[in-house]
Formats: sequence, structure tokens, C-alpha cells
Amino acid sequence: MEFLTGVKETDTLDIRSISEGDYDGKAVRLHGQVHNIRRMGEVAFIILRRADGLVQCVYEEGKTSFDLKNLKEESAVEAAGVAARESRAPHGFEIRLDTVKILSEPAQVLPLAINKYKMHTSLEARLGMRPVSLRNVRERARFRIQEGIVRGFRDFLHSRGFTEIHTPKIVARGAEGGSNVFRLDYFNKKAELGQSPQFYKQTMVGVFDRVFEVGPVFRAEKHNTTRHLNEYIGLDFEMGYIDGFEDVMAMETGFLQYTMELLEREYKKELDILQVSLPDVSRIPSVRFDRAKELAAEKYGRKIKNPYDLEPEEELLIGRYFKEVYGSDFVFVTHYPSKKRPFYAMDDPQDSTFTLSFDLLFRGLEVTTGGQRIHDYSEILAKLEKRHMNPDDIESYLMIFKYGMPPHGGLGIGLERLTMRLLNEQNVRETSLFPRDVNRLEP
Repeated sequence: MEFLTGVKETDTLDIRSISEGDYDGKAVRLHGQVHNIRRMGEVAFIILRRADGLVQCVYEEGKTSFDLKNLKEESAVEAAGVAARESRAPHGFEIRLDTVKILSEPAQVLPLAINKYKMHTSLEARLGMRPVSLRNVRERARFRIQEGIVRGFRDFLHSRGFTEIHTPKIVARGAEGGSNVFRLDYFNKKAELGQSPQFYKQTMVGVFDRVFEVGPVFRAEKHNTTRHLNEYIGLDFEMGYIDGFEDVMAMETGFLQYTMELLEREYKKELDILQVSLPDVSRIPSVRFDRAKELAAEKYGRKIKNPYDLEPEEELLIGRYFKEVYGSDFVFVTHYPSKKRPFYAMDDPQDSTFTLSFDLLFRGLEVTTGGQRIHDYSEILAKLEKRHMNPDDIESYLMIFKYGMPPHGGLGIGLERLTMRLLNEQNVRETSLFPRDVNRLEP
């Protein structure tokens, strides 16, 4: 009988170990896929692609005990040779090959030129061949940076006393209401895919005070635009014992500051590949909803058409205004009309036609919605009655208020939208690993 006692150590190395260690002139082994082969007579450069980057390997006839003709691009290999300093190679070193062991081979030639810096193909082609196109260095960089955003969200909130939770995505009723839900037959009962973890994260404020979640969100919107997905990743948090919704905005500002520092420190390689300049988040302006509309209308001569919501063009103009006047890529727009906010949003005690809520615009695109929630049982019942909603439909949710809740608020961030704006992409599908929209269900 054998027993496992922990992680199995291996003598294959990674890029950092070789570049930072004392390996010059020493034998090394590493794994990777053949990204590119450049034949130059008796010498060839074999570029290996690894999760941590590209490695240049040098094949020399008569010195490398392997026939180059047997090697195909995208083969998974184990390369063995001598590490040598080379300033012109990626990461400042190359491997002068002794041998190459093929671990697996592709069955067909690649349909896309993923070894090119830019693939020069359409978004539709890249999405249709997603398992292949994601291997491109630039495509990979997008999602490494997205990993950094999620990592920053988790790390920062953990440091501020938040507890991570995981809530159900099959629900009896959507938090937002309306018709844009995916309906399910759940063992002959009516069910929906969750539009938001809103009800559950509020519930958990009564348990842990401060909670957050990273998980999928489903919206059955029939939009086919550059900013909408039918499934996206939500970064949600909820916090209790707040003095006002400004506390929630301040917490998000702290998250953005922490995350931009993390990206600059640990994801600089990917930022450089995509030529991304991180925004200044040292301070973020805040403006009331009605005043934001007036400022955009006055400066750019656009007539206010909808007094209850921001149209996409208005968001762009408001973002442009605060960039031009205050040099900020971000702006909090506060006090949205009650008519356009969910029933659980707390009304402004100074004017109940507005709410203690906000959106965060990033370069003219809404990436966050949040605010203070109603925490008083009688107050939320009155709001339901005013909206002609039946309390029996959300009885389990109302239970948390019946038995006492602290003042609280929170927000939801669209991960793909935030990444899209950060990377200056023009379509949210560019920043979704496997996007789901009105037309796409595969791959």
C-alpha cells in the first residue's frame, strides 16, 4: 500500500527559477508547448509557450539528439539543455537543447496563427475558435490581468474584515424582478437563474456583518450590443453598520487603489504586452445624478431626453466631462431616481423621488451599481405596497428584516466591463473567456 504525503516535487523548472537563479551554464529541464519554430539552416529557434511566458530554445544539428523534422507546433514537450544568458531572448536567457521529449502531438494544423503577436482575424473567428485563440500571448494577457482584478478584490476585502460567501444561482425569484430572467422547470416548480446575489448577501450581513462574492450573474436581456452579456461575473459585496452609502463608495475606491497597485507590481508584463496605462485612482469625484445630466447637457449641447436614467451617450459625455475637467477616468454618479432603482434601495429622506444609490462610470461606461439598502421592516413593507408588490412572493427575504438588520449597503461590479475599460477594448466579449450572448452558446 502507498500513502500520499503531499505535493510531489519535480525537477522541471519555471521561468522565474531560471532567470533569477544560478543556472547559467547548468543543465535544466522544463515543460511547454511548441509556440513557434524558426529554422535557420543548421540552427533553429524553438519557442516554448508556458503559463509564465515564452522560452527560447536553441536547436543545433549534431549537438541536439533529436530530429527537428519530428517536431510540430503545439506539441507538448519536455526540453532538456543548458541555460545560457542571452539579453535578446525573452526573460534574458535561452536553453541550448540537448534533447526534446514529445509528450503529445496535435492531430491537425492550427486554424489560427496564434504564434503571431496579433492574429489579425475577426472577433467572431476568435470566439468561434476560442480554445485555440486563447493560447495567443495577447489573448492570454487579458485574462491574466482579469485574474489580478479578482485577486485584488478578494485580497482587499479580506483585509477589511469581509467574509467570502457562495450563494445559490437557482432561485425562486430574481432580485431585480422584471421579465429579463432565465426561467427554469425545477422539478415541476418555477425557478429562475439568479440575476444577482442581492437577497442572499443582505441576509449574510446579519450573520457576518461584511460579506463578498465572486460568481456568475444571469440576465436574459435580448440586447446584442458591445456592452451586454447574458452571463457575466459579478464582484459583489455588502457591508453592515454603515453611516451612509458614501461608506460603500469609499470601500470601492479602496479596492480600486489596492488593485491598481497590485497590477502595477505583479502584472506589469501583461500590461506592457497590451500597452495598458493604469488609471489614477488616488481620488474619484462624485456628482448627483441630476447635476451630472445638466453638466453634460450644458458642456456638449445635448438635450436631456430621459430624466429618470442615463442613456449610453450620456454616460460617455459625463465620463468625458470629468476626464477633461478633473482628469479622472472614474466618476461616481449618485442619487438615482427611485423610479429606476429596485424596491430595496433606500429613498433619500430629503427627497423620496431619489435614492441613496450610485453608479460608478469608468471612461463613460457604467461598471458598478450600489447604494444603501432599506433595513427597517415596516419601511420595506411600505415600499412594496407603494410598488404594488406582494410581500408573500419574497417571504424568506423579508424574514431578515422582521428579526432585525443593521444599516447596510453594497454594490455589484461587472468584471468583464471593468476589464474591458481598463484594457481599452471596444467589445465586452473581448474580456469574457467564453461569452454568452443572444447568439452564442458554444464553445
